[in-house]
Amino acid sequence: MNVTTIKDKKTLPVAPAWVRDPGDKPGADLEAELRAFEKEERKRLGLDGAAEQWIEDMANLTFTKKEKENITILVSGLTMAQDYFVEGGLRGVGYHVQALDCPDVAALQYGKEFGNRGQCNPTYFTVGNLVKFLCTLRDKHGMTAKQVIDGYVFLTAGACGPCRFGMYVTEYRKALRDAGFDGFRVVLFQQTGGISQATGEESGLEMTPKFFWAIVKALVAGDVLNALGYRIRPYELNTGDTDSALEKCKKIVHDALETRTNVLVALRKCKTILQGIAVDRTVAKPKVSIIGEFWAMTTEGDGNYQLQRFLESEGAEADVQLVSAWLLYTVWEAKRDTKERMNLRGADKSYYGLGGLGPFGIAQKLMGVTAAEKAIRALFQTFAHAAGLYGYQLPDMFEIAKISHQYYNNDLRGGEGHMEVGKLIMNVVYSKAHMTLSVKPFGCMPSAGVSDGVQTAISEKFPGTIFCPVETSGDGRVNFYSRVQMYLFKAKQAASAELDRACGEHGVTLDQVRAFLKANPRHAGSLHKAPHAYAGTAADLVAEVAPYITQSLAERLQRTIVHLAKLSSDTARKSPHKVAEIFKDAVQAAPELASRLKEDVTAYRELRRVKKGAPASVDAAAE
Repeated sequence: MNVTTIKDKKTLPVAPAWVRDPGDKPGADLEAELRAFEKEERKRLGLDGAAEQWIEDMANLTFTKKEKENITILVSGLTMAQDYFVEGGLRGVGYHVQALDCPDVAALQYGKEFGNRGQCNPTYFTVGNLVKFLCTLRDKHGMTAKQVIDGYVFLTAGACGPCRFGMYVTEYRKALRDAGFDGFRVVLFQQTGGISQATGEESGLEMTPKFFWAIVKALVAGDVLNALGYRIRPYELNTGDTDSALEKCKKIVHDALETRTNVLVALRKCKTILQGIAVDRTVAKPKVSIIGEFWAMTTEGDGNYQLQRFLESEGAEADVQLVSAWLLYTVWEAKRDTKERMNLRGADKSYYGLGGLGPFGIAQKLMGVTAAEKAIRALFQTFAHAAGLYGYQLPDMFEIAKISHQYYNNDLRGGEGHMEVGKLIMNVVYSKAHMTLSVKPFGCMPSAGVSDGVQTAISEKFPGTIFCPVETSGDGRVNFYSRVQMYLFKAKQAASAELDRACGEHGVTLDQVRAFLKANPRHAGSLHKAPHAYAGTAADLVAEVAPYITQSLAERLQRTIVHLAKLSSDTARKSPHKVAEIFKDAVQAAPELASRLKEDVTAYRELRRVKKGAPASVDAAAE
């Protein structure tokens, strides 16, 4: 065996007897000898200089009010309509804004070139999309890197949790530095921060209520037009009519947001334009509900291989998830977490804790999040009715949570959390869609764990479930499409069988339905929405118009009266029981509520006494 001698090796001297036995010499200081040895070793190894810590100088950068006139804010990351509307909304409140194009394969290539390895698909696409735009300014339009850095700022959202989304902003900075834009400003606002993230008196980006109101209107208006497009386009008689009408509508809404004129008036103009699209909803088309990772199911470009358009080209109707539903989910999180923490308020001093809210603070917070939920729903329904989006209801987040809780704990967060599970169950139980398609990036931690794990068990427990989990990597289009087509074949069969069943149950034929629609164009309009009875649009329409074909006016009136009477009877029968149940719950909760109210009142009195300069009472301290 070869033994190599280590040069310059130094050992700690063996301590003398009086150190080994401190009782022999009480004044000995072993710590001093160790410190002297450490100092000598640091000097020998060259570690005795001042330590310098690396600091990310691109973090927390923004722009000042003086720079505001010369800064263009770049926005991207949602649907094309919503990015366009956010551009208009922020221009309306005094900023220079430009929406980036939808991320494509070229953006993916930029992301992989300048980004870290092992990132998820949305990171590569969104980061690469920004880098591609800046490189185009520099390499094709003759701007210097300094001009780009000084003249542009990117505004994006941030979050935390078990997802790479929390690292997006860091990835942006790394890629920008490596691409030659060291010092480019990426301004981040947290999804849960609200108006409290105002960025300082001298900051040029003032996150005021006006700022957030402009963004909310842009998001909701984008949701409404997107939902109308996906509802009308699969049934249009003339290919391209819907896209042409939507482009006109987007311009009208964008201009209204930019000039700060009435958005409702703009949406009513859109309604008139969309009414002119000729449609035929008697064709059996499978309705495919798209769920999954937020960005992958929202984007309309190469990030999910144009999934929505692919489904339509294959003869399906895409049922997309709206950003407004995500806003409701964040409100649900705040409301649930507040209720879960209520009993911990005495010691709950964490970042999201309730300990510092003071007397009646919890009630105020609950009232605030409840008001936020009502405001989002009211704004959405107002915009929806103005544009002609009838019969669309935003999901009940508490119902989704209740349905999914036995399969997926509501306290597990990340991605869409339990919502994916709840949506799949509701699609099957309430016949909301023929097929549920979960799309996620390759390696997405929260969504992959749900779709590939929990959903398999749910599919077994709910017969007839057609559930298709797919992953995107940016370069697997053929395999992606092949897998979707395999499940779509089953969905097409289910839609056709459902339409035949609807005709049989209501005693009509499709020819009779088409003849009725020709004679009654009100039911055949592009904005008409038949009441929900089946999963498919065509079957719903059959269920709606069949009574007009098979029954006389008197029979229909009698049927309506019987239905109303039965409904009133059910309500009357259930109401006393419901009232009794509510009263019973209130009686059981009364002692706890009384105790909490007493505590709040006591604390409130002591707070007033302290403000007046009086000492706190002993009884109050005991309380």
